Amino acid sequence: MVKFSRQFEGQLIPEWKDAFVDYWQLKKDLKKIHLLNDDTNNTPNKHQTSLFSSLKNCSLFGHHQHNRHHGPIHVHSKLAGSACKGDMYETELLEQFADTDATKEFFACLDQQLNKVNKFYRKKEEEFMDRAESLKKQMEILLELKSEFNEKAGSSQGSKEDQSISCTFSSEEDSVRSRAEQEEMQDNFADDSEKNDMLFTDSPRSGDEGKKSVLMRKEDGKLRTLSGRMVSSQGKNVRINIPLTTPSRTLSAISYLVREDFPNQSSRKCGPDGSNKLHLNKTKLHRAEKMIKRGLMELYKGLGYLKVYRNLNMLAFIKILKKFDKVTEKEILPIYLKVVESSYFNSSDKVMKLADEVEDLFVKNFAQDDRRKAMKCLRPIQRKESHAVTFFIGLFAGCLLALFGGYVVMAHITGLYRRQQQTSVYMETVYPVLSMFSLMFLHFFLYGCNIFAWRKTRINYSFIFELSPTKELKYRDVFLICTTAMTAVVGVMFLHLTLLTKGYSYAQVQAIPGLLLLVFLLILVCPFNIIYRSSRYCFLCVIRNIVLSPLYKVVMLDFFMADQLCSQVPMLRNLEYVACYYMTGSYKTQDYGYCMRAKHYRDLAYAVSFLPYYWRAMQCARRWFDEGQTSHLVNLGKYVSAMLAAGAKVAYEKDRTVGWLCLVVIISSAATVYQLYWDFVKDWGLLQLNSKNPWLRNELMLRRKFIYYLSMGLNLILRLAWLQTVVHSSFENVDYRVTSFFLASLEVIRRGLWNFYRLENEHLNNAGKFRAVKTVPLPFHEVDEED
Repeated sequence: MVKFSRQFEGQLIPEWKDAFVDYWQLKKDLKKIHLLNDDTNNTPNKHQTSLFSSLKNCSLFGHHQHNRHHGPIHVHSKLAGSACKGDMYETELLEQFADTDATKEFFACLDQQLNKVNKFYRKKEEEFMDRAESLKKQMEILLELKSEFNEKAGSSQGSKEDQSISCTFSSEEDSVRSRAEQEEMQDNFADDSEKNDMLFTDSPRSGDEGKKSVLMRKEDGKLRTLSGRMVSSQGKNVRINIPLTTPSRTLSAISYLVREDFPNQSSRKCGPDGSNKLHLNKTKLHRAEKMIKRGLMELYKGLGYLKVYRNLNMLAFIKILKKFDKVTEKEILPIYLKVVESSYFNSSDKVMKLADEVEDLFVKNFAQDDRRKAMKCLRPIQRKESHAVTFFIGLFAGCLLALFGGYVVMAHITGLYRRQQQTSVYMETVYPVLSMFSLMFLHFFLYGCNIFAWRKTRINYSFIFELSPTKELKYRDVFLICTTAMTAVVGVMFLHLTLLTKGYSYAQVQAIPGLLLLVFLLILVCPFNIIYRSSRYCFLCVIRNIVLSPLYKVVMLDFFMADQLCSQVPMLRNLEYVACYYMTGSYKTQDYGYCMRAKHYRDLAYAVSFLPYYWRAMQCARRWFDEGQTSHLVNLGKYVSAMLAAGAKVAYEKDRTVGWLCLVVIISSAATVYQLYWDFVKDWGLLQLNSKNPWLRNELMLRRKFIYYLSMGLNLILRLAWLQTVVHSSFENVDYRVTSFFLASLEVIRRGLWNFYRLENEHLNNAGKFRAVKTVPLPFHEVDEED
């Protein structure tokens, strides 16, 4: 039977862990009482103990008769101060009770936990009630606009007129104000900033829900926004907020500002009253409907979490009171349990009623009155982990080891990886394919290890990455993909090498590695619902967001993936070389040096070395552009320093002089120090001098602290891998490409180590703010005419 403490820890919401009953601290206090009672009972001798026990039983019997009316404790309820609402509970120990310091400490902690749970529950309940009220208003506005749209669509059937609602909109940036009003806005801008902030929504970000998602700028005393529009429909002024999350929205917003600042203002379309025309078409209504639907789903999830919070805390109070009665042989449970049952977190039924209202609202508006369909969205069923997946992981892992062993033996016999002239064709054409896939799936395998570690340490990576719980890859899925793919890769390489040893020429078998790469690319873009289509689609979308970094709003998954690409520069260069080799037809003529001689290829190879750092720098610039935090500019400087170090290395490879060597050492050393500081202090949250854990953060997910010190040492060593470009050390007669592959693998391992601590720091920061559900932006905001 599983202990309740483990069951309690396994079922609690990780982000709300500090708000739950501190069951472990109560157990420690109870253990003190137990040890104190043991010391007291073991002090007398056998005869005295027997006599004392009989007298004690008589005394306890008398007190028991008396305590039927009064009890050993009395719990006082008093109104809290103005800072917090609700009642505060305080337990008074009566004279009949064993009045010891340990007992006082236990009940003081118990009262503190009960007051904490009530306060947090009330706060979250009010938060969800306010969110529900906002969503109800959003639905009313949406239904009103849809009704108007349907009337317009019905009246324009058969005509070529665009079916859209033509509403007038007036935004703050377009309203005509007098000079006095503008000066007054300039003077009072700082004081009224909180009021103006209510007109804008926040973007759903795992660690930055509270940051602004709408670009604002102040010019000539006017507050400007790129996404806000105010429509007047059926007597209501409604601001439509469209987050700048896609290139089309970003470019349209920028073009709007350009048109707005253009001197010739008369060319803009205006209504009779000088206000602009806004066409609210079906696409915008559908987008608004999706935002409201997602908001209702997140609200329902939060209400479910609050139910779990109440049930687990109630069970924790019952368990600890039972333990107390068992240790002290008192009947405290029925007395204190009445207080817990009547407290706010257990007696309030607002969450239950609100959950029923959300269900009815969702069924009516988003499921065509089909409750079963609605429940599939509100309560998604996670995929069950199959034993077949584990079986195939073991099967393909065994095949991989067997094939790899055979490949290594055959490569050793033929001497492929030694510096020999006859093996240069293989190392220039086939080995890049093998090393490319090896680096890619090594990285993927480490990601699976990260998922396993995150789950073991209760890090909610799904929430941080905003992954769908029904479609995300589990660590078993990742391991299955890795073993299957690498078995296919090593199997094809083994077949290719076998054909070469049997006398086939390179010209006859040279197309095999290219076909292998083509098959993997076709699987990646396959449109059919096979081989984890949702995950492949998500991966392609993230790559698209990274490539177009300045135009897409940056979320956690995007810049996390961009950081992975910064460690995969050798893999990207191998991919570029292999693509050039097969696309130019060089594999037919065996001219493997063509791509190295072509100027365009060399320039592109240098660009590939810079691109991952450039994409990451652009993401930092976009985040600063959206959120206005200078820390993003400091982070941008880290990637700029990496780009300078890469440029110095490229220049040194062209002109191996002492001057360039000194420049490489200086720039690379400065970039390494910069990166190490950011790794330890910013990304990992370590090296805190005033922490209760020496040189570590206050809160740690791993119990063994030496792992953190070991990880910092490994990260320091692996960060210095760039010294290989200066020292040019080699392993006997091993080909330099094998050495480069080994160093690239070390960088991938360093990134895998970084991934765990990066998510740990993100989880702790998020848990400190008790965010367990996403904050979804809402499309409509009613404003007063005077605003």
